[in-house]
Amino acid sequence: MQGDDIHIVLRLVKESIQQWDVPVMARLAEGGPDPFKILVACILSLRTRDQTTAEASARLFALSADPFSMANMKVKRIEKAIFPVGFYRTKAKQIREVSIQICQEFQGKVPDTIEALVRLPGVGRKTANLVRTVGYKKPGICVDVHVHRICNRLGYVATKTPDETECVLRQQLPKKHWITFNSLLVPFGQNQCTPISPRCSSCPISLFCQRVGISTAR
Repeated sequence: MQGDDIHIVLRLVKESIQQWDVPVMARLAEGGPDPFKILVACILSLRTRDQTTAEASARLFALSADPFSMANMKVKRIEKAIFPVGFYRTKAKQIREVSIQICQEFQGKVPDTIEALVRLPGVGRKTANLVRTVGYKKPGICVDVHVHRICNRLGYVATKTPDETECVLRQQLPKKHWITFNSLLVPFGQNQCTPISPRCSSCPISLFCQRVGISTAR
């Protein structure tokens, strides 16, 4: 894949993903971006299906939708609201700790810089970039397993980890694509360029793909 091909690739991906459900983060942003809701939903989404994350988020936000009230909730109540997301007990404790720190250090306002966000308990660069891009509409590149996998399969990057992928993308991905990059590639990775046996025969970007690391495909 040539560097300039990324513009065509992303246009084709955008057209392709219209047939599938909107990712949970995009759904949360439809009513207007709320950094706190994006942050909490991202914590809930780890190793959890999108639909389960959406339902758990809705139940929790019906009880509390801001850091101050969340910080005052009992962990057991948060657990009950978010079950059955993966690791719900650990996540309930983390959500409360994050809320407390936001209230104490940031006066109840979720920070908008990567440096400040990763200081929150359990928040890594992926979550920080998602809050910045989806919650604040500010430049950032959220690299999860789907983005990392697809970029390497295409031959657009040659990296070992998502953090390495983010560093390379910050150097070569045109800034106009930064904010939307994750929201385009996640549904594409969930439905088309899947981790195992991707659907290469029907892929709209197959002409641009080097198929790095692919041994079996449909």
